[in-house]
Amino acid sequence: MELLNSISDWLISVSDAVCNYPEFVLLIGGGLYLFIYSKGVSVRLFPEALRALRQSRASRQGKSSGQISSVQALLSAIAATVGMGNIAGVAIALTIGGPGVIFWMWVSAIVGMSTKFFEGSLAVMYKGVDSEGQPQGGPMYMIDKGLGKRWHPMAVAFAVFGLVGTLSLMQANQLVEAATTVFTTPAGVANTATLRAVMGLVIAVIVGIVVLGGIKRIASWASRIVPLMVALYFMLVGTIVVLNIGRLPDVLLGILRDAFNWDAGLGALAGIAVIGARRAAFVNEAGIGTASMMHGASRNTDARREGLVAMLGPMIDSGIVCTLTAIPILLAGSYAGVTDVKGLYVALNSYAELLPGYGQYLLMAIVFFFAFSTMFSYSYYGQKCTNYLFGANRVKYYNYYYLAMLVVGAVIPLGTMVAVMDLAFFLMAMCTMTTLILLAPRVKQLTRFKA
Repeated sequence: MELLNSISDWLISVSDAVCNYPEFVLLIGGGLYLFIYSKGVSVRLFPEALRALRQSRASRQGKSSGQISSVQALLSAIAATVGMGNIAGVAIALTIGGPGVIFWMWVSAIVGMSTKFFEGSLAVMYKGVDSEGQPQGGPMYMIDKGLGKRWHPMAVAFAVFGLVGTLSLMQANQLVEAATTVFTTPAGVANTATLRAVMGLVIAVIVGIVVLGGIKRIASWASRIVPLMVALYFMLVGTIVVLNIGRLPDVLLGILRDAFNWDAGLGALAGIAVIGARRAAFVNEAGIGTASMMHGASRNTDARREGLVAMLGPMIDSGIVCTLTAIPILLAGSYAGVTDVKGLYVALNSYAELLPGYGQYLLMAIVFFFAFSTMFSYSYYGQKCTNYLFGANRVKYYNYYYLAMLVVGAVIPLGTMVAVMDLAFFLMAMCTMTTLILLAPRVKQLTRFKA
């Protein structure tokens, strides 16, 4: 037991060190390079991206190889990124850094949109074929086909790290935590390991109904859930804003004022920027490589169009959804001075204060949508990594493993689990960002990209 505790402490310390400024430099610095290299593609081509999204299909999409449409790929990728991080993560960021972190989330979203443009484009440009002859996409195939055989070990490394990073342990854990906080504990039911295991089993059954049906069923559910859950969240926050409309200008001004607050010195300002930008990068997963696996399943063969559609993801999750989370928390003001508390508690308490008697239950419903949408899509990412490493005929075994780990995630403590998954994401990002930067000139050339 002492050895296990020592290993756990070591993993947490390594994760804290690596997933701070190094991760910031890798994701935000790399994204900023791509933003500059593309002459601000996320701003310059944003209207065109909206037009691309409105098109029912690309001119060459109908007869091309693939399993889902570009829009389904986008919604499935958003289903993965719009999750607990958009609620609990934003609350934690506000607690640590104050209102100014939201502005830097917006900045990070703009940078992340550029990264996603390159991810989406390369996912179509360098599709691979699995052991059953089906077209596949993702960093593994970008590396093998774009960078060549000598980079193959990095492709294998990404897939190995992806098998860990795309397990939905935290989503299952936090969903159970939220359910016990809102429902069972107030009812006098003890929060035991048995109760959590039963809840985890129920979650696994629900998720299994969708994920065992393959990417088409996942995409079908995502295309329904994502617009619905974002619309419901928008309506909920809109109700809170209308009821507190007189305080909204102060909240918005507070975000801008705190984002450039020099009173505490340059170090404090840099800290606020890093907290906000890192949190947004973690939420939208730009540069992690997950979304490119989803866009690689698109039937679209127009790399430029796929990149334009892909780059709308960070705007939705880091721009819109994170802002929707922040406004009620800032209106309630209950985040200030809070220490040693989970972000979801801060959010639930804010809604309970702003909508007494039922606010926390409405937010809990949104949490269920967010958590399940992430678990649906994350299973696909793990399937693609398994497919690449072991062959398409082994994917079914991964599905059973994935569902079993949801039960495990519901029971075990968060500390070590989060540290391991954070490290896996960082290592995935190292592989992906290296690939994006090295292949950026080909995106420029092959997508008629005027840089």
